[in-house]
Amino acid sequence: MQNFSYRNPTKIVFGKGTISQLGEETAQYGKKALMVCGGGSIKKNGVYEQAVESLTKAGIEIVEFWGVKPNPTLEHTREGIALAKSEAVDVIVAVGGGSVIDEGKAIAAGAASETDVWKFYIGEVELETAMPLISVLTLAATGTEWNGGTVITNEETGEKFGMIREQLHPKASILDPETTYSVNPYYTTISGVDAMAHLLEPYLTSSDEQIPCQDRMVEGYVRTLMETTEACLATPDDYQSRANLMWAASLAWNGLPFSGIGGFAMCAHLIGHSMSCLYDTAHGASLSLVFPAWLEYDFDLYKQKIAQMGARIFDLDAPSLEEGAAAAIESLRAWFKSVGAPTTFTEAGLPLDAVGPIAENGAHCSPKGGLARFDVKAVTELLEKVAK
Repeated sequence: MQNFSYRNPTKIVFGKGTISQLGEETAQYGKKALMVCGGGSIKKNGVYEQAVESLTKAGIEIVEFWGVKPNPTLEHTREGIALAKSEAVDVIVAVGGGSVIDEGKAIAAGAASETDVWKFYIGEVELETAMPLISVLTLAATGTEWNGGTVITNEETGEKFGMIREQLHPKASILDPETTYSVNPYYTTISGVDAMAHLLEPYLTSSDEQIPCQDRMVEGYVRTLMETTEACLATPDDYQSRANLMWAASLAWNGLPFSGIGGFAMCAHLIGHSMSCLYDTAHGASLSLVFPAWLEYDFDLYKQKIAQMGARIFDLDAPSLEEGAAAAIESLRAWFKSVGAPTTFTEAGLPLDAVGPIAENGAHCSPKGGLARFDVKAVTELLEKVAK
């Protein structure tokens, strides 16, 4: 176990009917809010009405900003920043899934500064402050509601970069599992995959091998995500399944599971980001496609931990380390398939000739993530396994 400091300042308000507390939480930070939203699903499932009612009762003036894409873009973010500044809002309220909250964080960063927000993402300027942000989560997936991370796509440069800063932690996040009843089966599945990847990449690549507490934590969360994803697919409006899925997905990326594990690598995320940047592939779908292929590519580097994953998560009992690791990869791929997550280009709706562009983009972005070994040749070799 390595030395670490852990602090998570976000207040979590969890459970049925908790959107009614949005106004109370927001009013602590001002009287005028920019409400950031996606494409309109929150008007169909009743979340918008609940949010507006609570904010209005608390005396909050609302400026609405719609149109966040599933892969949020820099251009739209800049529009939100300009609106926040021109309307002189006090606080950002992000109502939606991970993409909406990620863009809300970017707007919070840019609206509190005269620096172009992209400079924070590329590390050219260090973020010093941000506007307060309150989130209402409607999709259990990314964990952004409980951390300081945000990812944005610069469509002009073809780059999808993220940053993690304490200033971007939501002041409070409201998690009502009932808001996820209307999430369709496909997005329920790939959201579970997203949360699993957040847990498994640090788990598999950690530089410290003496971390039994963290390992057991991750293994338990992953099993919970698998079980609850299956349960939600079987019964979409089962509250307990939705609640446990939402909670496990939030726990997956709140910083605690990888505290003390030393350095780790987000290899599948690197390639998945390039895929979604160029082809607008849903993030979780890119991960289910890339993850098993990455494990096969890096088999010799991580086979010890891959085999442990197989034994503890998939209850495998293999005669050798190599066989156990190989069986674990196949078990993970099989589970993805069983719940409808894509594991090939065709299943993800990608053209077979996308390998080259994704490889070039991944190689371009890899040095920023400390993964320069993933050059064009490496990414091409990895993706050719699933380009069918």
